[in-house]
Amino acid sequence: MNYFKSACFYQIYPLGLLGAPWDNDFNSAPVSRLKKLYDWIPHLKRLGINALYMCPVFESSHHGYDTKDFMKIDRRLGTNEDLTGFISECHINGIRVVPDGVFNHVGRDFWAFQDIVLNREKSAYTSWFHVNFSGDSGYNDGFWYEGWEGHFELVKLNLNNPDVKSHIFDAVGMWIDDLGIDGLRLDVAYLLPKDFLHELCGFCRNKKTDFFIVGEALHGDYRNLMDGGLLDSVTNYECYKGLYSSFNSINMFEIAYSLNRQFGKEHWTLYKGRHLFNFVDNHDVTRIATILNEPRHLPLIYALLFTIPGIPCVYYGSEWGILGDKKDGDYCLRPQIDSPFWDKLSELISLLTKIHSSNRCLTHGSYQQLYLTNSQFIFERTIDSERIIVAVNISPDEHVAHFNANAGFGNDELTGEMVDFSGGLRINAYSAMVISNLCIRK
Repeated sequence: MNYFKSACFYQIYPLGLLGAPWDNDFNSAPVSRLKKLYDWIPHLKRLGINALYMCPVFESSHHGYDTKDFMKIDRRLGTNEDLTGFISECHINGIRVVPDGVFNHVGRDFWAFQDIVLNREKSAYTSWFHVNFSGDSGYNDGFWYEGWEGHFELVKLNLNNPDVKSHIFDAVGMWIDDLGIDGLRLDVAYLLPKDFLHELCGFCRNKKTDFFIVGEALHGDYRNLMDGGLLDSVTNYECYKGLYSSFNSINMFEIAYSLNRQFGKEHWTLYKGRHLFNFVDNHDVTRIATILNEPRHLPLIYALLFTIPGIPCVYYGSEWGILGDKKDGDYCLRPQIDSPFWDKLSELISLLTKIHSSNRCLTHGSYQQLYLTNSQFIFERTIDSERIIVAVNISPDEHVAHFNANAGFGNDELTGEMVDFSGGLRINAYSAMVISNLCIRK
């Protein structure tokens, strides 16, 4: 039950990772590129990953978020049987699989929308979308329709239509029963109607009791998407921004403010007991190795990712520091990679996943700030009688932090060395510490 609360996620963008063509011609025979993913399973296990988030895999026109058919795997990736086989192999290796569910909109090639293009007012599917035959679209269709945030290549579905919901639920039911998926990441969840979300979540959990549902949200109060039997988790963009910005501005107060606001000890903090979905980059934003001003901060930001409250997720290739800038377009963020690479950063992340997964303090513990300057940040994670102290020094100088650790000694899980708190906590330049086995000096 609730496997996601102690999960370490890995995200892939299959169409990019596997080198699929940009355009889907909808005529070619399926190409079983998904079979190349079997080669990544040993890499995921070596990293300590136990859950995989897959960006869109269903038949689409270009990038996956422009769906043509919810029932079929994109022919550029393979067949339904190919995905079923891969998910089964993941399960054998202890890895859950959570694909993208893109339900706010579809592509212009979606079969019901094409029926409207052909038959206009006579189409049986006009109520599946938000259509006005007195206007026109950016494609000169001779009728207007609502697109996602003004993008006419993404046609907004009418999720209040019972037939639309039934079609989506039939697809999701097939994904669960036949393909074997373990959860959904809901694209633009912040735009999905609450009634639809409630029905979808209930449907999925009735199918599989430990089904994990995480929604994409950028701003606002994430409780709006989690309360009342809705989502299990939400993408934590607030802490995403706070993490890299704190390093680049040498101002750890920013991420500390967000964590205190979200998880602090005060009764009013927002998300105590919740498991938000944390990341330092993904398929929509600049790679973390590109956006950080100081390369020596890269290991430190991952140390925070795996020790702050929430579910950590690593984006493919970033575990060895590949580059990619959003200003160069989305596809530079979603490159083809023939085989995974391993370096010192990968080794660190492997250690961090082990530390995260094996410590209830980090998966379920409370959060409390202990010490804060512009360049140093120390906090505590606690559950029952167990405690872990996390310390980060982002400056080029050694720092001695004086605070009440309520301990005399501990053990740094990153180095295996004993930590002595007498005279203050000595933190090396550009370093992080994850201190467990805390004991009072006798």
